[in-house]
Amino acid sequence: MGTLLIRNVQLDGRTTDIFVEGNRIARIGRTEGATADRVIDGTGKAVIPGLVNMHTHSAMTLLRSCYEDVPLKAWLDRVWAVEARLDEDAVYWGAKLAILEMLKTGTTCFLDMYWMTPAIARAAEEMGIRAFISYNFLDNFDHDKAEKQYAECEAVYAQSRQWPSRLQFCVAVHADYTTSEATMLRAGMFARDHDLVFTAHLAETLSETQEDVIQMSLTPAQHFNRLGLLGPQTVLAHGLWLDDHDVELLGGTGTTVVHNINSNLKLASGYRFKYNELRDAGANVCIGTDGAASSNNLDIRESMKTMALLQKAWREDPSAMPLDELMDVATVNAARALGIDAGRVAEGALADLVLVDTCSEAFVPSANFIGNLILSANSSCFDTVIVDGRVVMEGRRVPGEREILEKAEETARRINKEQ
Repeated sequence: MGTLLIRNVQLDGRTTDIFVEGNRIARIGRTEGATADRVIDGTGKAVIPGLVNMHTHSAMTLLRSCYEDVPLKAWLDRVWAVEARLDEDAVYWGAKLAILEMLKTGTTCFLDMYWMTPAIARAAEEMGIRAFISYNFLDNFDHDKAEKQYAECEAVYAQSRQWPSRLQFCVAVHADYTTSEATMLRAGMFARDHDLVFTAHLAETLSETQEDVIQMSLTPAQHFNRLGLLGPQTVLAHGLWLDDHDVELLGGTGTTVVHNINSNLKLASGYRFKYNELRDAGANVCIGTDGAASSNNLDIRESMKTMALLQKAWREDPSAMPLDELMDVATVNAARALGIDAGRVAEGALADLVLVDTCSEAFVPSANFIGNLILSANSSCFDTVIVDGRVVMEGRRVPGEREILEKAEETARRINKEQ
């Protein structure tokens, strides 16, 4: 691998250079006289760690804005009807569209839960992003379907051993209301045996939580705990409807909980995410967008702003959700959950970096860069994206983006047409 030099960039309020060797940051400091295979002028720009989208369904970009103003259950019924028509080609182009959008909005890594895993891996490999790509179990309590899915999971895992190192295979269970206990246990054991990230939806709606209590006298979090599925390698999306015991269980096991605020607001699933309580209990809290069919975009910076504003509003406390802490939620915490040395601009860390163009009205005055980035700017400020030491976007241009837009539009029309 080659070398990359970023000159005259702002880092924590000072001007410096960043020298990247291979896929890691080798040196931060003035580098007069140094040479590199590629040099980027960082004048007028600031560097931040790449943002991490810890929960999305990538190829659902093809369903963006198709079903509006309906609650989750009705929305799911419509979405699943369209997803039954998906094929590998559709998932490939939907994933490419998702990755294009994530790169444009400063995301360098994502945790995906969707179908046809190899097609997503191919899209991620070609576009240069870092990705954790799940095989998704959803058996609808059908034993034969579960057996088929388990065999597929084993086969895809074997294929994943040939993926580049920035792509990692993981295991997902859709939710405990769509998946049998036997499959949940088997999927969790597969993840543990192979040292993989395990992810699932949890307590997204009040009705889901109430139904578990009626049927099992357990909340979803308590159900996962009884099955031994909580822990540091478990990533649970949503976690909106948690009681005090749930928070204690998630915190005590070091489980990661991912807030998906824009999707939750749009589907009216809830908004009182217990960030402070989860953090104080020991849970690792991250942020995600959910799929573009429910959140409409994959813009983590926008989700960060919404999270900050909602935490302040429902707690009636303007000091809630400090911005420095929010940056950690979108970077350091995510890297911890995924077991990667990223989420920070530091010597030795993986070179997953984003250059922010500060030459705009949103960054004037320059008293508080993080405040301007999250609360004042929009994601058009992201100029250059570097993943694993490789420049994948510069000057807001991503190679092949015109073809991606055209193919994704064509594919979306095909799968969404009435049948």
